[in-house]
Amino acid sequence: MFECSVCSKRLTTAENLFKHNRIHSGEKPYRCHMCDKAFSESGSLNKHMRVHTGDKPYKCHMCVKAFSESGHLNAHMRVHTRDKPYKCSLCNKSFSQSGALQTHKRRVHSNRRPYQCPFCGKMFKTDSDVKLHVRIHTYAKLYSCRHCSDRFTWRIQLKRHLLESHNEGTWLTCNICQKKFLRSSDLNRHVRRHEGVKPYVCSECPKRFCTGPELKRHHPVHSNVKGFGCGFCDESFKQKRSVLSHCKTCPSKLAFSDMLP
Repeated sequence: MFECSVCSKRLTTAENLFKHNRIHSGEKPYRCHMCDKAFSESGSLNKHMRVHTGDKPYKCHMCVKAFSESGHLNAHMRVHTRDKPYKCSLCNKSFSQSGALQTHKRRVHSNRRPYQCPFCGKMFKTDSDVKLHVRIHTYAKLYSCRHCSDRFTWRIQLKRHLLESHNEGTWLTCNICQKKFLRSSDLNRHVRRHEGVKPYVCSECPKRFCTGPELKRHHPVHSNVKGFGCGFCDESFKQKRSVLSHCKTCPSKLAFSDMLP
């Protein structure tokens, strides 16, 4: 046994101890040549490269989905088995992954926004939300097509490109109206509208909704917060659509338009 002098962890080989010591030293000798991200082990770099290449060697035997990591496939299999062992203590909603439960609690049951965009100062509930948002400012294109030189900011853009330009992958088709989708989550939401299923229930009233975003847009009805303001006068509104409707007849906006040459 080889024992770490920092945390006393024991490892079976000197090589494993050498790799383990990088946790304490922070050394990351394996660097990605496409985005400059660094890793402490070569295996981690190889997994990361699949982000850029789009390689997904782990395929589900029950549907057409594929994944870049075996752990992601194992988590996905719960979709087919309907196993949801992680339950929210606040609303009893269940999840197949512990990470999904934690994200749900931060997004739905917490108003804290501790993560700030370094470019515009906008606040977010999760670190991942900030990282996604920052791409708007940096124009980073992390996803490369393996067939041509095209690069994309979002993974979904790469997936659409592969389907439309290189006939790689499979569209997800609604068996009721034959509409095509890239993501299973979009297809599932679409099918709910055909079936009339509304699983999202407002905690303040009996109203039900097909999707989470619809419920989120409804929430301001029960709040006094007016988060949308007119840019031409002092009027403020609870919902975005109310601002858009107001702007069509706003006297200050119309007066401003008359002053333009």
